[in-house]
Amino acid sequence: MCGIFGIIDLKGRRSVPLSVLKRAADAMVHRGPDEDGYLQRPGFGFASRRLSIVGLADGQQPVFNEDKQITAIFNGEIFDHDDWRQDLRTRGHVLKTHCDTEIFPHMWEEFAEDMFAKLNGQFAVALADERKQKFILARDRFGICPLFWTRTTRFGSDWLIFGSEIKTILATGMVEPKPDRRGVDAVFNFLAVPGPFSCFEGINILPPGKFLTISRGRSGEDATISERTYWEMDFPAAGQEARGQNEKKLVDEFESVLYEAVKRRLRADVPVASYLSGGVDSSTVVAMAKDILGAAPATFTVKIRDPKLDETEQAAIISKHLSADPYIVPCGSDDIVANYQKLLVATEAPVTDTSCTSLMMLAGKVHEKGFKVALTGEGSDEWLAGYPWYKFDRVFDWMGKASGGVASSLAEKFLYRWLGCNDETIAYFVRNAESSGGMHAFQRFYSLLGASRSRFYSQSMLAKLGNHDPYAAIEPDISRAKTWDPVNRGVYWAGKIHLPGQLLSLKGDRIAMSQSVEMRYPFLDNNVFDFLAAIDPKWKFKGLTEKYLLRRVAEKWLPKEIAWRPKGMFRAPLDGFFLQQRLPYVDELLSDASIKKAGYFDPEAVREWRGKYQELSPWGYQRSSAELGLVAVLATQLWHHTYIDPTLANLPGWRTIAGVPTTEPRDLDFAESVPALAS
Repeated sequence: MCGIFGIIDLKGRRSVPLSVLKRAADAMVHRGPDEDGYLQRPGFGFASRRLSIVGLADGQQPVFNEDKQITAIFNGEIFDHDDWRQDLRTRGHVLKTHCDTEIFPHMWEEFAEDMFAKLNGQFAVALADERKQKFILARDRFGICPLFWTRTTRFGSDWLIFGSEIKTILATGMVEPKPDRRGVDAVFNFLAVPGPFSCFEGINILPPGKFLTISRGRSGEDATISERTYWEMDFPAAGQEARGQNEKKLVDEFESVLYEAVKRRLRADVPVASYLSGGVDSSTVVAMAKDILGAAPATFTVKIRDPKLDETEQAAIISKHLSADPYIVPCGSDDIVANYQKLLVATEAPVTDTSCTSLMMLAGKVHEKGFKVALTGEGSDEWLAGYPWYKFDRVFDWMGKASGGVASSLAEKFLYRWLGCNDETIAYFVRNAESSGGMHAFQRFYSLLGASRSRFYSQSMLAKLGNHDPYAAIEPDISRAKTWDPVNRGVYWAGKIHLPGQLLSLKGDRIAMSQSVEMRYPFLDNNVFDFLAAIDPKWKFKGLTEKYLLRRVAEKWLPKEIAWRPKGMFRAPLDGFFLQQRLPYVDELLSDASIKKAGYFDPEAVREWRGKYQELSPWGYQRSSAELGLVAVLATQLWHHTYIDPTLANLPGWRTIAGVPTTEPRDLDFAESVPALAS
């Protein structure tokens, strides 16, 4: 994995100062501590930071085609690049390295925009075609590798700026950080920011499975920027699923597909480690990796200092079964508090799930022990309906069928009333259901935090959001979604929101790469998704047993108590720790003055709920909803202080923590053109 950055002059031929490119690259040095590379051409500049994993000796970036008219910089891994390398050579292309980056300029020549759908990997890539005065930004199917972009007309031209992290864009000094309330609202709707907007005004997230085409205008014409989809999730209509009658055959087929996915992700010129939680997902991955490698890979496990949340006992069973010697990383509430602001600097968005901090510590241990790559089991819960709320969804579905829809509708309204929702909020949830093609498992889960919108939002926040529809902003295909089985509809929304917005960002790339570690996801292999999308949903979620098909595969590789262990949510110490302890920075961020200054929340409501949420039952849904809402308020305030206005608390801003100096105006002197430079 690497980090990429670029600036494109959309109107002229101004060249980007090398100092600006280096400052942006230095802001993401954690993404690529091994090497940096730069390209200055009339009208654009590229920068990259490299974490060397494949083609160690000859994988420098940027890369070019034979006549150097097509350039690429790339973050990620293409797991079938050897096959494409051979194919391109038979077509007459000259490839000189062993690195997967090099295939991009040549594939662009052969396939143009059709190339992205052909790749099996995780990637964010930028291409410059100087013959056509065209630039392309593209992102992998599921959103494993991040890519942000913005447009500004400051500094004498019309500029498009892109980067693997928002910090790179801010580090240039060309964009002033301002909040986008739609991004903040996404946190309260989805517990994450799936896009297409970020929490920063004007800075966009390129969605998964899409590419951006940037064409310079000619003869004074404006440049054109268009976003297109090259791949989208799809499922058969309910009852039309192709596979599903012969269970043994299905188990054997899925085992083979998953095994090959693990095998592909073990390809590297450096050792590959693995996370191991003790659950069926990561345990199956480690078991297959051992079979492929001949010995178990190094494994890393978080030990939560809370007996109710600690999963190391299950991980120890797997370690003994596979003769593995795991590294154990202890994590407690004090660790969460000490690292929470660093977490938000890494994620560039409010984070309500404190387990992200423990995963950042886990990645730090992986790096400390000399590993650059780790496998993980993420994606299994998304594709195989592995979350507890699918069970609630199934129960609601049964109730609806038994009563002609009456019982499920009443239960739905009772749930929202119980959470403290007023009529306006209930109507908001109903509109969201309509915007997403019908009620689904994830929407019921999201209501846990969504109820806090009516509790905490200020009137000015609500007014600025207006009629903003968070589901419509994601541009779902509602007509298709309505034809799918309810399980597959939940899988679709998991892939559209939860996966790219939380698991692959807040729990994935952003925290792992902050520690210079690349994550690889066998369950996010193209072939794994295609196989699972086609099968009857009953094999994903049978009765009330989640991940049924995976468990049938896993029992061939693991002890049965692990293969059939019920799904447990990986959690760090209770989020409420922030609220129960009188931490000075928490008091400062949640003070009336700071709440008013940021403007998102009603200070009276925050004060009231901070005082009374502990009166609710500690095991109740209402308590969880209120507590999660307060943590979201705190996270938003801390993010605002860190990136927008560092006067809300006695804490440093992001530049101090990330080591990014303030940009001086003299650093932004853009020349009309300079000789080409590549280094």
